[in-house]
Amino acid sequence: MVSRSSLCRIVIATLIGFTLCLGWVSPAQATSYDRQSLRSTDWSNQDLRGNNYTSADMADADMSYANLRGVRMFDTTLARANMTGADMTGATLDGARFFQANLTNAILEGAYAFGTDFREATIDGADFTDVLLDAKTNTLLCAVAQGTNPVTGRDTRATLYCP
Repeated sequence: MVSRSSLCRIVIATLIGFTLCLGWVSPAQATSYDRQSLRSTDWSNQDLRGNNYTSADMADADMSYANLRGVRMFDTTLARANMTGADMTGATLDGARFFQANLTNAILEGAYAFGTDFREATIDGADFTDVLLDAKTNTLLCAVAQGTNPVTGRDTRATLYCP
């Protein structure tokens, strides 16, 4: 039979061990890349939630299948970037330049994208649900919109309210 004091020591030792283990695990923290040159960098398949890429140069970057929920990409250059399957739900994209970017199957639900440049971007299967766009940009996107997002099941043209 284990004495009461021995049982208390075992419980305390277990709790201390558990606490130390938790201390070694570092939770993901948002990082700021404000105004940095990040051309041709590979961010694919990473959890980048909440990061700040304001005014960064990310031309030709690979952000395919990255978790970009809530990121700040205000005034960010993303020319020719691979954003295939990226989840940008709730991201701040105001003034970003997605010129010739690949947004195939990307999710932009609830993103802020006023004044964002999507010229010559590929948006097949992209989900623009609840994204506020200026009328000119919306018309430009409707001219090339097609496909259905494989994650959300939403039709690209429907999420843009295309005629």
